[in-house]
Amino acid sequence: MSERNSTGPAYRIVTSRLVLRCWEPADAPLLKAATDMSIEHLRPWMPWAAHEPTTLEAKAALLRTFRGNFDLDRDYVYGIFNRDETAVLGGSGLHTRLGPGALEIGYWVRADAINQGLATEVAAALTRVAFEVNAVQRVEIHCVTANVRSAAVPRKLGYRHEATLARRVAHGDGHRDEMIWTLFAEQYRDSPAARVEAAAYDVLGQPLDLLRAAGD
Repeated sequence: MSERNSTGPAYRIVTSRLVLRCWEPADAPLLKAATDMSIEHLRPWMPWAAHEPTTLEAKAALLRTFRGNFDLDRDYVYGIFNRDETAVLGGSGLHTRLGPGALEIGYWVRADAINQGLATEVAAALTRVAFEVNAVQRVEIHCVTANVRSAAVPRKLGYRHEATLARRVAHGDGHRDEMIWTLFAEQYRDSPAARVEAAAYDVLGQPLDLLRAAGD
């Protein structure tokens, strides 16, 4: 990959329908509205949903933690907003838990916004940012085997099903099998993710150079 003129992380990412950006504590009411109306939808798949609903104050505290970790380059958690940022449509992230040279993409979409391809749009944009801004060598997406809708996302974007690990995800009173989907840097340029329209901006709002424009 060629040299970039700007450095990340990407604090704001704009796609054809969405804004992904670093959370602010002031987003707590919008996040609470999205999670409160989606609890039953999220509970089968997201272990954290078992603790919902939480208070507005708890949401603000959580978002302070997300923002602090983002600023310190410990982990990059994004809110998914509509284009005018009046509603939270879900959450996502570029997670650092895989260690150096790799990032893991996670995502959830609120109940009334599913089946619109939003998770695929989000994951594609974050794949671009991971390889083109963060310059990692590997990106992974993990999901439980029963979550067919979630597993369809990496498949559409050119990720390869690398492994299924038995009883790796704690959920309720048991554990679930987890699928690992992987895309390597040398595979990325020819993947569908590389052709998705996206723009990224740094902490000062300056554009970050995405090396391949959609359709090139």
